[in-house]
Amino acid sequence: MANLRSYIFLDQLQPQTMCLLGANMRGFLPRANDAALIVEVAPGMDIEWITDVALKHENVKPGNLVVERQFGYLEFHSPFSSSVKSAGAEILDSIGASASDAIRPEILSSRVVDRVDNLHSFLINRTKTGSMLLPSESLFILETQPAAYALLAVNEAEKAADVKLVECRFMGAAGRIYLSGEASSVRAAQDAAERALQMVEGRAV
Repeated sequence: MANLRSYIFLDQLQPQTMCLLGANMRGFLPRANDAALIVEVAPGMDIEWITDVALKHENVKPGNLVVERQFGYLEFHSPFSSSVKSAGAEILDSIGASASDAIRPEILSSRVVDRVDNLHSFLINRTKTGSMLLPSESLFILETQPAAYALLAVNEAEKAADVKLVECRFMGAAGRIYLSGEASSVRAAQDAAERALQMVEGRAV
């Protein structure tokens, strides 16, 4: 039976989060304010039949379907949150699990770097997939596991503060987000991201 690692409902995809997701999707592109669900399971191949369950149950659009070495990852979305929730409920029923059976996110690191040096910003921009980090901006960095929870953190941070999404990595061993802007906005984003992760119920690893 599939081991549920992450089960993440996003009520409204924020514009920057939506664009970053869309830039890396091989499936159907989301729109701003779509509801989305992210499911991560082990073993990885089980995500294939889980995808079948969701798509046959509701009219939702799959954006990402990834089978990694250990984990399988599915993201789907819809303008109708009720459809997303219904498909998610069908997945949980199929694997005999509840949302609280997912792993509770752990914040591994959460820091603000004020007035980023120009050489530092250059290094980060070499590998970023989002907005440019400008010298002298403040930078919020967060690392969490399981990795998929980075999407919850960054989406809630974007709701709460006027910040730029520089990077969000949400697959693999750990998830990482980079957000930049004015110092006060960056700290508001940090508070929102940490609060969102701390409110998730689940099991310890």
